[in-house]
Amino acid sequence: MTATVTGPASPAAATPTPTKRSRGSGGGLGRYIAIRAVLIIPTIFILVTVVFFIMRATGDPITAALGGKLTPTQLAARIHQAGYDRPLIIQYFEYIGHVFTGNFGTTLSDNQPVIHVLLTYGAATLELAFYALIVAFIVGIPLGMVAAYYRDKGRDASLRIFAILCYATPVFFAGLMLKLIFSIWLNWLPVAGRASTSSELEMQTLPNKTGIYLIDSFLTGDPSVTGDVLLHAILPAITLGLLTAGVFLRLVRTNVIGTLSTDYVDSARSRGVSEYRLVRRHAYKPALIPIITVIGLQIAILLSGAVLTETTFEWKGLGFQLVQYLQSRDYVAVQGMVALLAVIVALTNFIVDVIAAIIDPRVRY
Repeated sequence: MTATVTGPASPAAATPTPTKRSRGSGGGLGRYIAIRAVLIIPTIFILVTVVFFIMRATGDPITAALGGKLTPTQLAARIHQAGYDRPLIIQYFEYIGHVFTGNFGTTLSDNQPVIHVLLTYGAATLELAFYALIVAFIVGIPLGMVAAYYRDKGRDASLRIFAILCYATPVFFAGLMLKLIFSIWLNWLPVAGRASTSSELEMQTLPNKTGIYLIDSFLTGDPSVTGDVLLHAILPAITLGLLTAGVFLRLVRTNVIGTLSTDYVDSARSRGVSEYRLVRRHAYKPALIPIITVIGLQIAILLSGAVLTETTFEWKGLGFQLVQYLQSRDYVAVQGMVALLAVIVALTNFIVDVIAAIIDPRVRY
């Protein structure tokens, strides 16, 4: 019987064949943006649908707004003229078709196109949200770093309590307290409004008004008008901005503390780098990535808080007008405004997701 001699295995046999990575796998930025962009359409569609049926739950808008002000015959004629006596599903598909062409209907109380109301007062709400975000960044991020630096010490505990108070205090209560202290008692800042009457009249003479008072005040070329606009913006911006600043403070604190426990920070600490420098140079930027990812959610909170803030300070934006239309039971206007706010939130989340994916590639997977 002959023994079979087995030779050494060839390198080709010993080395496993590498598996090629699928071309479609991974987290390409273009693919991620395309998927997020496509998801905007069903998101907006669902939000608008929910708003439509919630508004119709109380009946047709004509009866809600004009019931008791017209005779039954006149009311029936108005309902038929507006098409609200047709089946609800037909009204729904007609409304969806109008929304996607930019037609949100006509208000019942003052007979204005809803899109005109949105464009007129939307700039004021956008300006207020911008101011509030600036306050949130200025207050929340530095204080969050301070809380992380003094972790589990007295300053940290005080700042955590401050953060809880910021997002737990009702917006209208905070606004009233700020007005009482800085406008009534100290007489430092204006009580309400977006600008004084003289400044508004001067801005009205501009040929191409933007509706954003800060920009319009610059266009007048009068520094006193710009100063007046900024003075009127301080209290509303602080009131609304503190709501988000508390969230930012706790988020930055948590993420800075987490970053300080990583290996590369421990390595820098072993080389004698001071704790202050570690927080300011090494742990600061990584802690900002979660802030970017939650900005989309905070925009929704800011817009909801803007309703109470604008009412408290008579800041004539979408929130202020929304309350006026709710009081007059003009559900056509309310429906259009809420739908627009839903669209803004969806688009803002898309933009934030794209920015987060650019900054942190891990988001794409």
